[in-house]
Amino acid sequence: MERREVIGYLTLLVGIALLIFTFYNAYLFLLGVLKIPISRDLISAFGESLGPLIQACIRAIYLGIMGWIGSILTRRGIETIK
Repeated sequence: MERREVIGYLTLLVGIALLIFTFYNAYLFLLGVLKIPISRDLISAFGESLGPLIQACIRAIYLGIMGWIGSILTRRGIETIK
């Protein structure tokens, strides 16, 4: 096996591992229950729900970036093997 093939397979494995890790994190995130508080005061309802919404946005961005990097590495690994 040539060095180029070994690098291709390693890149492919790292990309697949990142994709698996990303989808596993997404699955764990979906298992959590986000509660939106019901309040009669609109300002306090926004104040109480803003924290979990920001946390959900940060996690979604994190998962998107991890999936993007994993797919790029997987594609590069397949191109290197070919």
